[in-house]
Amino acid sequence: MPLKTILACGFLLPVVSQGAAQQAAQPQTSIGAPAASAPQTETIPPAQPGPTPQSANAPGYMDPAQVKALTQKIWAAEFRIQDLLLAVHPEKWKVSNIIHNSFNGTLGNLHQALDGLEQWRALFEKRPDSIYYGFQTYAAINAALPRLDAIGHAVSQYENSSLGAQYSRAGDQLFDLQQALEPYIAYLLRNPDQLLYTAQTNLAGCQSQLGNAMRGQSAPAKPLKNTFVELHTRRRAGERKSTRDGDKESASKPYKKPEAQ
Repeated sequence: MPLKTILACGFLLPVVSQGAAQQAAQPQTSIGAPAASAPQTETIPPAQPGPTPQSANAPGYMDPAQVKALTQKIWAAEFRIQDLLLAVHPEKWKVSNIIHNSFNGTLGNLHQALDGLEQWRALFEKRPDSIYYGFQTYAAINAALPRLDAIGHAVSQYENSSLGAQYSRAGDQLFDLQQALEPYIAYLLRNPDQLLYTAQTNLAGCQSQLGNAMRGQSAPAKPLKNTFVELHTRRRAGERKSTRDGDKESASKPYKKPEAQ
């Protein structure tokens, strides 16, 4: 059986059968024998590719220009909300200190949420392919919306219902932009998930092909006989005898009664 070279998972595996090994071990008896022919090779096709990467027609896909346009709309919605916050004057409200302090606390949390949203939005605008920045932008909008709704209700109740309605419209606009961003975030998350699935599938196929290629090429395992290992130790010079040897020596000597003093 001639020498075979098996291609499995990108590795060339030389396989020599038992008959070929015996022929190689025998010396040539004739002079001027023709040279051996080129070794035959057996090629195993590589693993089938997995799903193709996301294309432009995939659900939720957006090119960088579209993502930038969306982030610009989010910035405009932020600017509109900040402008509305300048028009409210809670210090003129005739309410209790509890309501006043609660409103100021919600107002401060809204300012903090909008600052965080702007930071993540600016980073996401620079890197529209970043899953992390896109998710953080989405989460920052989610943190700002309930606080904006609470501010709008308080303004409608204690200051001006028309101004409170403008808060509601600004919140609806920011919510619509969040919903427009959600499919793209799902697209960004789906792409590495499919790449990981493809890598795992190819690895499993590679292991299967490699096992099939090497099956029957190695000699079967030979069982080893059970052997008893006996350890021999040599006593050093001047070393005390063991207690067992001392007991034997004492038993061999006759008993002597101690002399009376």
